[in-house]
Amino acid sequence: MAAPITEIVKQQPAEEEITRQKLEELEKLVADHKDAFENLIRLIDDFNDTGALEAANAMILAKNDILKIVLEQLSREQVVNLINMLLGTAGVFMKADHDLIIHLMNGVSSGFDEGKQFIGSEEKVTLFGLLKSLSDPDVNRAVGFAISFLKGMGKALQEPVPKKEDVDNETLANI
Repeated sequence: MAAPITEIVKQQPAEEEITRQKLEELEKLVADHKDAFENLIRLIDDFNDTGALEAANAMILAKNDILKIVLEQLSREQVVNLINMLLGTAGVFMKADHDLIIHLMNGVSSGFDEGKQFIGSEEKVTLFGLLKSLSDPDVNRAVGFAISFLKGMGKALQEPVPKKEDVDNETLANI
C-alpha cells in the first residue's frame, strides 16, 4: 500500500506568472473601457496644457504651508466675527417659522419689482400722495408689519447688549 499523504503543499504561482495575469487583467480592463480611458487621457492632457496639473502638484507639495495660511486667515478677528454673525443669523432663522420667512421673502421680491417700476417712472412722491397711499390695503399691510416689526425689535433692544467676553458657544446656541 502507498504511504499516506501527511503534507499538503499549495502550488504558488511564480512571480512572473502573477505579473502576467495582472497585465492580462489590466489589458482586458483597458479594452473594455477604451472610450473612458481615452477621455481620461484627454482630460489629463488638457489639465497639463493649462498648467492645472502642475498647480495641483505644487499645492500637494505645499499642503502644510497652505493649511497654515488658511488657518491663520480663518482665525483673524474679522473672520471669527463674520462666522459668529452667520451662526447668529442662522440661529434666528432656525427659530423663525419657515413658511412665514418664505412668505416674507416673496413679499420682499414683489416689493423690489414694484420699486423697480417706480424708479423707471417720472412720478414724484408728494405728502398728500403718501397719506393717500396709506388707504391702499397693500401699503397699509406693509406699513403695519413694519411698525409691528419695529415694536418687537425695540422690545428686544431694551435688554442690555452682552459683552464680547460674555458671548460663548452656549449663548450662540440659544439664539
